[in-house]
Amino acid sequence: MKYVSVAVDGPAGSGKSTITKMVAEKLGFNYVDTGAMYRAVGLKLNRKGIKPDDLISISNVLEETTIDFVNGKIILDGDDVSDIIRTQEISKFASIYSQIPEVRSKLVDIQRRIAAGKSVIMDGRDIGTNVLTDAELKVFLTADSMVRARRRYEELRSKGVNANLDDIHEEIKDRDYQDMNRKLNPLAQAEDAIRLDTSDMTIDEVVNTIVAMAARVSCN
Repeated sequence: MKYVSVAVDGPAGSGKSTITKMVAEKLGFNYVDTGAMYRAVGLKLNRKGIKPDDLISISNVLEETTIDFVNGKIILDGDDVSDIIRTQEISKFASIYSQIPEVRSKLVDIQRRIAAGKSVIMDGRDIGTNVLTDAELKVFLTADSMVRARRRYEELRSKGVNANLDDIHEEIKDRDYQDMNRKLNPLAQAEDAIRLDTSDMTIDEVVNTIVAMAARVSCN
């Protein structure tokens, strides 16, 4: 049986998680939300009051940290944190801690182990350029920053979370700058990735496009 790896990268709010999860369900692939993993680590380190420059404490915490995916839920040290990590506050922590080499190294190792020996679709910001460089299909999802802000705003509102569209827009632009300019594995489109601008596409249109791409790869 041929296993296929699909890498989906893109900036914050581009719909990676929603779209990748739906593609995984249609194809029967294992889905790995790497952004959720960084959010989970950010949640834990913040709860413990560990500052980003305290590398010794960060390394010690990471050694005793377990992260897994069960039935579409992200499990941190045995607890389901799927909902709590989706707040704007946790998003900020994820951005800060994800720039730390020790954090990225730990999570990349976990991501590669999860992907081994199975068909997998994984989304993040450096999947095609760093985590799964040999993926059979690489997709770079993007959209206008205001479109992405509105999507995030509507997602938060649907969950009963108070949010301000202008604040989210500024945060997304800041996150874009941080992600594209960080020293370690910055956000970038892999040379062999297919670029999809989803600004004027529905979720179903994007999902069906990627499913068709993956199907062609599977048949090769």
